Amino acid sequence: MNTDAPWPDAKTARQRVLKIQTKLHQWATDDPGRRFDDLWNLVYDPSVLVEAWHRVRSNRGARTAGVDGETAYYVTTVRGEQAFLSELRDELKTRRFQPLPVRQVTIPKPGSTKRRRLGIAAVRDRVVQAALKLVLEPIFEAGFQPFSYGFRPERRAQDAIAEIHLFTSRSYEWIVEGDIKACFDEISHSALLQRVRVRIGDKRVLALVRAFLKSGVLTEDNELQETNTGAPQGGILSPLLSNVALSILDDHWVAMVAGTQADAERLREEAAAVLLPMGLRLSEEKTRIVHIDQGFDFLGMHIQRHKQWGSTKRFVYTYPSRTALAAVKAKVRDATRRSTNQTLATLLHRLNFVLRGWTNYHRHGAAAKTFAFLSAFTWRRVWCWLCHKHSKTSMGVLRRRHTRKWWPEQDEVRLFKPTSVAIIRYRYRGAAIPSPWATTTRAIT
Repeated sequence: MNTDAPWPDAKTARQRVLKIQTKLHQWATDDPGRRFDDLWNLVYDPSVLVEAWHRVRSNRGARTAGVDGETAYYVTTVRGEQAFLSELRDELKTRRFQPLPVRQVTIPKPGSTKRRRLGIAAVRDRVVQAALKLVLEPIFEAGFQPFSYGFRPERRAQDAIAEIHLFTSRSYEWIVEGDIKACFDEISHSALLQRVRVRIGDKRVLALVRAFLKSGVLTEDNELQETNTGAPQGGILSPLLSNVALSILDDHWVAMVAGTQADAERLREEAAAVLLPMGLRLSEEKTRIVHIDQGFDFLGMHIQRHKQWGSTKRFVYTYPSRTALAAVKAKVRDATRRSTNQTLATLLHRLNFVLRGWTNYHRHGAAAKTFAFLSAFTWRRVWCWLCHKHSKTSMGVLRRRHTRKWWPEQDEVRLFKPTSVAIIRYRYRGAAIPSPWATTTRAIT
């Protein structure tokens, strides 16, 4: 393979990376025991670096700087993309590359007063992590179980919810609702690298993964801390590494039980024992055993079995959870509490972005009544905002100027109606979820 070729354009790079990934995935699938001993040249392949850079640049965090103060915009406008990638490739090729510490910030946890730590890597490190992920992900994806959904390509939260709905509708009545305590913070590096070595034999790649794990953290108090366990939450490579670590659980544990409560309790203890060698623990506060008739929250949905209205038959239903509804209401309140100096059209743009995303996510559950409530709630908040902005204007004038049939609108921007979203049951895909790397016999060129 010629790794000294000129820098390709984005389209050419993407096509070549897809060929590389497809071949790696095919090899890993055909031989589950194969260890890949020669991957280093792929990590600094020009096409891989170009594709990694474009993924980093298009990420929402591209405007955020790491400890070196550089952003993706700075690279594009000051350093130059080709010069940046050439320097990075040269450091990788000569094995002089060393990741910088991640800059730590704390952000609020959704629906909680607590805060969680987030690690912001330097742009150069993000590109290398993205390159590593492009090379490693097709290999490990070949061995992940079909009932594992988190942080995996072509898989959605709705797939996991649909699988729970399927099994709880077929005698799986007890659920072990587990939460791993500080997963990204407490993963054992040695245990994780041992699982990585099962498929990866290239010592240079292993050394680079280890370097990222050990790169350290610069706290908000400018204190440099060592990282002896865990993977930085927010890192591009961290979700893949966490899946590698948690695949030990996939091999031993399922979340639903077709048995008794005692069977579910034994399963919980087994899961705790399996996680222990990886340095992970189940949270005592958040891990519980529930019956499907009692119901539980999962990924923003409340899942519960009860009688159908007007019938004696029982079915499993999924609804938007109260926590999820409270979260979107808080966003609507926040938007309508802002300064009234903004125009109505600006406010509607902000609200529509929130409402469209939330309703599209929850449209696969029994959400009609929730959508009706959210529509009425948002309308009231916008109307109160208008009355506050134009406190000396009568209601009739406000209605004529800023609404059409009482629904807020300005400059052809109309408040999004959650009730306009059709409720569609999500089709369970299971093992039929397609791989992004279709099997092919084309050779890498």
